[in-house]
Amino acid sequence: MSLTLEQQINYWTKYRHSHPDDVRGYIQRGMVYFKLAKISESIQDFDYAEQLNPIVKPYLWQRGLSYYYTEQYQLGAEQFEIDLTVNSQDVEETVWRYLCIAQFQGVEVAKNTLLPVKNDPRPVLRSVYDLFAGNCTPEDLLKIGQKDGKRGNFYSHLYLGLYHEAEQNIEQAKTYINQAATQYQIDDYMWNLAVVHQQMRL
Repeated sequence: MSLTLEQQINYWTKYRHSHPDDVRGYIQRGMVYFKLAKISESIQDFDYAEQLNPIVKPYLWQRGLSYYYTEQYQLGAEQFEIDLTVNSQDVEETVWRYLCIAQFQGVEVAKNTLLPVKNDPRPVLRSVYDLFAGNCTPEDLLKIGQKDGKRGNFYSHLYLGLYHEAEQNIEQAKTYINQAATQYQIDDYMWNLAVVHQQMRL
C-alpha cells in the first residue's frame, strides 16, 4: 500500500528526527514538498542537505527545478551548470539550464549558450536536445516519443510544452503540458513536475 504525499512528509520528518545527520531525509522530504507544490519548503530542505554535506551540491538537480518554479532563474541555471560537472551527458540538466536562462536573459542567449550533450542513452531525450538546439522539429520529437510508448510520449509532450513556454507560446505550452500530465501518467518525478506546472503556471 503506497503512502499519500502527506504520509510521506510525516515519514521523512520522523526519519529526519531519528537520523539528523543523514542528508537523504532532507532530500526525500524536499522532493515530496515539491510534489505538493510547496516549493519554498522543498528548497529549504535541499539547502539544509547541502549544509549538512556540501558534497551533495552538484547532485541537487531537484533544487534547480524548485528554483525554476519560484522564478529564481539565475540560481536555477547555476545549479544545473554545477550538476553538469558530474553528469555531463544528461540532456535534462542542459535543457533546464537553457529554460532558466531563457527566462532571465532571453531565448537567443539560451540558444547561444546551450551546452553540448552527445551520449544521453534515451532516444527521446536526444531528440529533446535537438529541438532546443534547432536541429529537430516539434513534429519529429512527437514521432520519436511515440516509438517509446507512454514514457516517450510523456517526455516529448512535457519538453515540447516547456519549449513553447520559453518561446512565450503560452497556449501551446499549456496544451502539451496538460497532455503530459493527464494522458501519460508515469511513475517518475518529472510527471509530478508536470502536475505542479499545471497548478502553478497554467
